[in-house]
This record gives sequence, structure tokens and C-alpha cells, in this order.
Amino acid sequence: MITLTLSTGKTLTVEADTKGIQIADEFDGGEATLAGLLVNNQVKALTSPIPFDATVEPIYFNEPEGSNIYRRSLCFILAAAAAKLHPDRRLIVGHSLGYGYYYVFESDTPVTTTELSALEKEMRAIVAADKPIEREVISYAQAKELLEKNNQTETRKHLDYVNPEKLLINTLDGYSDMNIGPLVNRTGKLATFAILPYDTGFLLQFPTTQKPDEVPPFEDHPKIFQIYKKYKAWGKQINVTSVAAVNELVAKRKMNDFIDITETFQAQNFAETALQIHKRGDVRVVLIAGPSSSGKTTSAKKLSLHLQALGYTPRVISLDNYYVGRDRNPKDENGNYDYECLEALDVELLNKNLIDLFDGKEVEIPSYDFDLGQPYFNGNTMRLHKNDILIMEGIHGLNDRLTPLIKNDYKFKVYLSALTQLNIDDHNRVSTRDNRLIRRIVRDSKFRGKSAAATIDMWANVQKGERLHIFPFQNNADAVLNTALDYELSVLKVYAEPLLRCVSPEQKQYTEASRLLQFLALFSPMPSDYVPTQSIIREFIGGSSFHY
Repeated sequence: MITLTLSTGKTLTVEADTKGIQIADEFDGGEATLAGLLVNNQVKALTSPIPFDATVEPIYFNEPEGSNIYRRSLCFILAAAAAKLHPDRRLIVGHSLGYGYYYVFESDTPVTTTELSALEKEMRAIVAADKPIEREVISYAQAKELLEKNNQTETRKHLDYVNPEKLLINTLDGYSDMNIGPLVNRTGKLATFAILPYDTGFLLQFPTTQKPDEVPPFEDHPKIFQIYKKYKAWGKQINVTSVAAVNELVAKRKMNDFIDITETFQAQNFAETALQIHKRGDVRVVLIAGPSSSGKTTSAKKLSLHLQALGYTPRVISLDNYYVGRDRNPKDENGNYDYECLEALDVELLNKNLIDLFDGKEVEIPSYDFDLGQPYFNGNTMRLHKNDILIMEGIHGLNDRLTPLIKNDYKFKVYLSALTQLNIDDHNRVSTRDNRLIRRIVRDSKFRGKSAAATIDMWANVQKGERLHIFPFQNNADAVLNTALDYELSVLKVYAEPLLRCVSPEQKQYTEASRLLQFLALFSPMPSDYVPTQSIIREFIGGSSFHY
């Protein structure tokens, strides 16, 4: 017998290996409203057994963990529907676009409206039938046979570099796939979705966390999609499109060449952006923006080098210097200083300085004392000379409200995003969010003395700021640069895993730490020795030749 301590305050004594679904009625709404359970701060499916004493909390669909379960489960029934309708075609997931995932079939033959209609009809039939999603542990040999039978090439290849004794699979009405994370227990919970034709494939759209019963209107980001498409085509060209392909390079000791190729391809894209700026002719300031841990600082330095190669002399102005000070700084709904809103910056002074600089005048640039929370002047002056070009990096760079008095012709806006083109397997993607969070965990520990738990704890607020101040302005960019490097998670794994293991099951952050550890377990470790000193990854692991 085991003891379960529920979030309601109630204590249950039940048999070991009792499944979550058996105690679901103890929570508000019962089984029908639950996405899963939090067992000792670890996300579990309702069909998972609970083997020992535990604290148990409900996970609802309007919570981040519940939203993740919903999306993962929706992708699973899409894969099941596609396998039934197109047993000889490989369905492959791409990156996220708005509140949805982009999919194609392997042949790249455009998906027809008739095919999409049939696919959606099959999915809705599966949902209406409210079929159970079963979990089963199978042997390694059984898993290989299953994946080969299902033509899941990349998933099967992955087993060559992980080699587990047993694997957990999910099964729906005769279709089975590897378990990457907990799913709902029944398909009837997945009624809210939409399928939308896009490019040569389609989008599987899902609800937001805040409104789990409705699909939001689609917001297109064509520039982001084109960069993703470019990198996806490149991945196919070099035959590295999955985590298994990277693991194979590690096993065969070919990672050095792959790092060189990856860095070179990224450098070519930086060079193309510098050339765009040069061809415009009238650009006076380059504004760089991107979400947390997208590599803004290193990207600014790398772009500066490419501009220097074209004859420019880059001059840097930090937006941090223009904070208004705590006496004028707005506060958020919790009464804390909101340093991420535009009003935290002295926009009027910034624009006056820029206009004076462009008129050839000498300007005294402010500084900011973060300890005192006050701006000050220390005699730091600047004057622009012939061939000088300003580079400004900050979260509001793409927002024209930052530079309303500056001519559009003078501004060139660059958006950064860590868009890895790798998939875990055919039906599971490598999340850009996870990539950036792991970067942040490593950097915060290395340079700021923060624990993984502390970084995870503040990540929700970071994402909130991105949704408010960065993502809405993506389409304003003149150029998009992808800062992801397809080998980086194999390198970051070495640094991140020990930090994540320090998070205790008694901490709330264990939920996320545990999930990230399971994700990183898919990657073979790669030593950092071969990482170039000017690589963006050096911003997070150290050893950069750039001065920060």
C-alpha cells in the first residue's frame, strides 16, 4: 500500500501502481477535465501507475503542462489518421508557426485540399469516437520491428544510438508510436483544433493555454517561415535532419567537419544580411532584436565584422544606457519594476541623440547604474564619421515606437531566432523554446551564478515579455537571422545536465527540469573543444574571442 497526498489536502491509502485515472474523481471536474497529473512534481499521464508514496496535483488544460499534453496528443492522433489514410507516405512535422505546427509529406508533393479535408474528417471521427490511448512497455527488438513496419525511418534510426532495453509506446486503434511525453487518456478530450493549408503542406492549429476551448485566428510570419524553409532544405542537402543523424556523426567521429559546415552556413547568412545593408546605401543604424538567449550580443558582433569587411566602421549604442531610472520606471501588475516595457527607456533622449548623430554633431551618451537604478553621464561622447554605422541591440529594436523620429530609410531591422531545423523523429520536433531555455540555464550558471531552478522559475516572465514586446513585431524585420546551430544541443547537454540534476523533486521547478533531462537524453554528448571561439554558442558556454 502507498500514501497519496492530494493538493486538496486529502490523503489516500491505495495499492501500489494505482493509475492516476483511478483517483481522478478526487479533483474538481473529475477525469473529463484533467489533462494529466503532477506526481512528485513530475508530469504523468492519467494512465501511468503510481508506484510509491507521492504528492499528487491535477493538471488542467488551461495550464502550461496541460497545454503541452494537449498539443502532443493532438499530434499523435494526426499521425494515426495520416497512417490510416496514407500508409505509404511519411508525415513529417516541421517548426511551429503561430499556434500551430507545420507538416509536410516526405515527397514534398503539395497536399491537396481534398487530402486535407479527408485528414481533418478522420481526425474528427477519432475524437468523436472517444477512443482510449493506451500505454505499453515493449522490448528493444519489438520497437525496431514496429518502427520498421510503420516506415518511421528517423525514429528507428534513433534507436541505434540510444539502445534502451525497453521502450514506452502509445497505441491508438492499432497505430503505435514512441512515447516522447505524456498524452491524454482518451481522444474525446481533443475536440479543439483546425487544419489549414500552408505552402506545400499544412498547419495543425491548436488552442492557446489561456483559452483551451478555441483556436485563435492564424497570424502569418512569412519571413520566419522562409528562413525555416531555407534551413530545412539545407539540412536535407547535407543529410542531417534529425537528432539521430547528429548522434551518428558523434559516433563516427565526424562532428568536427559538421561543426565547420554548420558555422560556415550561418556565416554565409550573416554575410548576406551585411550585403543587404550595404546595397540599401542609406542605412545609418542597424536595430537587432530577438527573444531571450537568441544570441543577440554575439550576433551583433558577428554582423559588425561582416560590415567591416564591406568598409564600414560599426559603432555600438546599448539600449540599456537609456533606462529612465526607478523613479520613472513603470511597474507591472504585481508591483515590480517592469524593465521590459518600452516606457522603461528614455525614448525622447534616444531619438534626440540619434538625430544629432546623423546631423554630424557630437553627442554625450548616457550610462546607467543598475545598483542605484539611476541614469548618469560620465563624459562618454560619440560623433559619427564617414562610413560609420550604428548598431543597437535590444528587445524593442523592431518596434517603430522606439525610433519614431528616425527616417525609415535610415533603419535596418534584424530579427534573430534560434530556429533549429532538426526533428527528434518524424512526428516530434525540437522546440525553439527548449533550445533557448537550455542556452539560458547554461549561461546563467556560468556567468551569473544562478541555479537551473532559478532560471526555470523566471522563464515564464521572460516569455511573457517576449509575447508582448518582441514576437508581435517579427514581420517588421528587414532580415531574419537564424542563430541556431544543429550541433549545439549535443554540446550544451554536457553543461546543462549536471545543473538540471541539482533540481530536487521537492521543488516546483522539478517538473520542467525533469522534462528537459528527458529531452537532452536523446542527444549524444559532444565535447566543446571543436566549437569555434567566435561561435554564438561561446556566448553561453564561455571561451569566446569576443569581449562582452
